[in-house]
Amino acid sequence: MEPDVKAPSEEGPRTANKRGAARLAAVQALYQMDVAGTGLLETTAEYELFRLGKEIDGELYRDADPQWFRAILAGVVEDQKVIDPVIRQSLTDDWPLSRLDSTLRAILRAGTYELTRRRDVPVAVIVSEYVDIAKAFYTEDEPKLVNAVLDRVARRARDEGRGKDRT
Repeated sequence: MEPDVKAPSEEGPRTANKRGAARLAAVQALYQMDVAGTGLLETTAEYELFRLGKEIDGELYRDADPQWFRAILAGVVEDQKVIDPVIRQSLTDDWPLSRLDSTLRAILRAGTYELTRRRDVPVAVIVSEYVDIAKAFYTEDEPKLVNAVLDRVARRARDEGRGKDRT
């Protein structure tokens, strides 16, 4: 896992901000919880004590907003029974959520949590940040999948019946 995520922009790479670093850490923690079966409290404590803003094996983890990190992690765990069906509805029928690898599931769950629960954050910011996270882990079509799924989630969660712009 690449702890130092830089998101591409037209001017060249830009350094992740504290919320961006918190999003990346939350995705990594969700992945760890999924694969290793660790619990929310244990994982949160591990990241806050040993990873966020710390150096591990010569790699410096970016300083992250700990409240944002906790909110995403706890929110995904608490709302997973609501989040997963929202993601399933936004995937094509031939790609069930269970077919996606753990990293992609973590990215989509965190992004879906923010799109459905953090209406104070613009859709474009959320989608862009999670696409950038996908680009840190994948070089093929996965970032496009993240973009498409989160865009569909945003349309359903923020646009239906309101007739307002998403951002």
